[in-house]
Amino acid sequence: MEEIEFILDSTKESMAGSIAHLEKEFLNIRAGKASPQMLGSVFVDYYGSQTPLSQVSNVNVPDARTITIQPYEKSMLQAIEKAIMVANLGFNPMNNGDNIIISVPPLTEERRRDLVKQAKSEAEDAKISIRNARKDANTEIKKLEKEGTSEDICKTAEDDIQKLTDSFIRKVDEHLVTKEAEIMKV
Repeated sequence: MEEIEFILDSTKESMAGSIAHLEKEFLNIRAGKASPQMLGSVFVDYYGSQTPLSQVSNVNVPDARTITIQPYEKSMLQAIEKAIMVANLGFNPMNNGDNIIISVPPLTEERRRDLVKQAKSEAEDAKISIRNARKDANTEIKKLEKEGTSEDICKTAEDDIQKLTDSFIRKVDEHLVTKEAEIMKV
């Protein structure tokens, strides 16, 4: 029984990790309004090492369409501007000598559809990850059955794993519906 509890717990943990990863990926898919996470993938050349933008500057969002970046050192302005361009996020940074201002353009209908496709792809990856966790758990349970654990206990454990899988797949679908609505809202 202890081994089965362990398998159930580790499977649940793995599936929860898939959901957490999905939520993190969804943060990177922008939905029209500006947010500091949009620049999460930007790394700046800071004295020879690649450093996240958030560690060399202060990133603020004064309104829904603007991101301001105030570097801790003025000498970093050019490097930050270049890093934003290299990150290929579709932003055009403007340097005013003190900080960098990015105007976030409104999303076009076509761009919104692309973002929905991207969100669906991320959701599908999360579902695959959850199903893989189910497969691994079922393999472990089959091993226990071969080692002499009762068939009834193993069958119950497999049913529990399937219930877990269904609930996590539902969570992925709920996250996707929410993100889709957020992206398509004008």
